[in-house]
Amino acid sequence: MRRPVRRVVSLVPSLTETLAVTAPGLLVGATDWCSHPADLDVVRVKGTKNPDLDAIRALEPDLVVGNAEENRVPDVAALRAAGVPVWMTDIRTVAGALASLRRMLAEGCGLPVPGWLDDAARAWAACPPGPPRRAVVPVWRRPWMVLGRDTFAGDVLARLGVANVYAGHAERYPRIPLDELNASGADLVVLPDEPYAFTADDGPEAFPGLPAALVSGRYLTWYGPSLVGAPAALAGALARVRPSSPR
Repeated sequence: MRRPVRRVVSLVPSLTETLAVTAPGLLVGATDWCSHPADLDVVRVKGTKNPDLDAIRALEPDLVVGNAEENRVPDVAALRAAGVPVWMTDIRTVAGALASLRRMLAEGCGLPVPGWLDDAARAWAACPPGPPRRAVVPVWRRPWMVLGRDTFAGDVLARLGVANVYAGHAERYPRIPLDELNASGADLVVLPDEPYAFTADDGPEAFPGLPAALVSGRYLTWYGPSLVGAPAALAGALARVRPSSPR
């Protein structure tokens, strides 16, 4: 019989917030990038791509939680080889996020399903799509990288009526030259504030004549308690963008 889960290390900011909100006191370690909740007081174990495996093992966790996109296979394999149980998620859609979080909390951690998870499901079920638009969605610049195929953020936007121009690209986060982005036929550019911190003064100027929606990266790319407020917050940000004049 598996021992009860009383000590958890999270290697993903979204999962850190999920556990901190659901079961305060369960987390004993998290990455340096885990910024929510703001008062989280746990041992930091470096980044998602370069976790301090010795520090994690020293915490003697009953479980480490991670994500296939965020964390590297060799790190996960090394922890498992050392006898550390690791629960991995693989999230590509809103529906997949809701189901995966439910499994992780209930089956992985032995916790009751939290009310916020049901609230999130209702919020997304009740969210009407906005007017159909086609967007490019940069996540980095120098070089420019955008959302490609099969991403959680792409599904979030699709539910709000925004089709990702590069959803059919062979890569999930392709590097696309700026002139190609501007010639893509998009009628909107969506600029999140993470992982690259796009702002009103850093990003929109690269897309002259194309309306820019500045959105919270946490609402666009995180899966956890932020899912509750994400539909309204993102829909509001998109609604504030005025259509462009024909180019």
